[in-house]
Formats: sequence, C-alpha cells, structure tokens
Amino acid sequence: MQKEFMVLSSFQGQQPAFALPVCFPNFPPDPEPIKREKEMTPLNLPDFQVKLSGTREKPVIFDLLRRKFVALTPEEWVRQHFIHFLIEHRGYPASLMQNEIQLKVGSKVLRADSVLYGSNLQPRMIIEYKAPSIPITQKVFDQISTYNLLLHVDYLIVSNGINHYVCKMDYSRQSYLFVKDVPCYKDL
Repeated sequence: MQKEFMVLSSFQGQQPAFALPVCFPNFPPDPEPIKREKEMTPLNLPDFQVKLSGTREKPVIFDLLRRKFVALTPEEWVRQHFIHFLIEHRGYPASLMQNEIQLKVGSKVLRADSVLYGSNLQPRMIIEYKAPSIPITQKVFDQISTYNLLLHVDYLIVSNGINHYVCKMDYSRQSYLFVKDVPCYKDL
C-alpha cells in the first residue's frame, strides 16, 4: 500500500519509501548541522511577537501555554514558533493545548513536547520538536510513535522548524497517511 507524502520544506518533490508500524520516510542525507550561534536560526514558520527576557548568557522566552518564561534553547525556539503558528494561522485554541506532557511507560517517564486535546479533552495530536540543527530521522518518528502507543491520537507532527511532517493515523485500517499541510483546527 503506497502512502502519500508531502514535506513542507526544501525536500518538497522527493518521494521517499515507507514501512510500518508507524514507520516514516527514508530521509535524504543529513544536511550539515547548523552551527550554534548567539542568534536563533530563522525558521520555516511565520514570525510572531516574541517575548524575551533574562540575560544574554541565560535568555528566556515566554511560553504562551505554560504562561511563564522558560529557557530559550533552539528546540524551545521551534516550539514557540510552531505553537503560535497553530494558534494564529490554523485556529487552534490555546486552551486545548499543553506543552511538556508527562507520560509513563512502566517505570519510565517520558515527555511529549506538545499535545492538542479535543473539546472532549481526549488527546487529538502529538507534536514533537527538534532544534533546527537536528535532522528529522526515523529515530524521531520512533520517539513520537512511542508516545502515541499511550495516547492514540489522530495526528502526529514532527518539526525542526525547517522541515515539518504531518501524519494522519487511520487505526481502523492500521495505517497512516502523510498529509500536505498542517490542518486547520476546524478540519480535524
């Protein structure tokens, strides 16, 4: 069974191979890692009104969902851009989203980066973020798939701020489909 695949970035047009269970595309060769600099990397996401504080050595960014300042890391830079994108450009209600959701698998404690809940408060989407310098690989999809074993959501999204992968789950057919774009909330 062939899956539809669409990358919302510079990899557009390439058709990688697939495998299951919740297996994801083979990826192009890893790009050279982006060197860490004092400035944050520009992302393939819309800009928003960034609220920064702290010191030059320990900057912090305001997290809209947690309603507090958190350490500004490259991954957090991606998370805040993506959350604002979902709220401001895709109509997702902030009141139904949470960051850093704790999950337990046996004695192991995991943390999903962001989870969207439905109006019935059941999980609908898991979002996993990586720093722009971290390539999206099968290992990243294995990580989000582990979270989904517990949450059984409709959508999985992985983003490093440059490349975004959106996967719609179809549990009745035990399959999944990569979709072209991050869906608007009203279309979920």
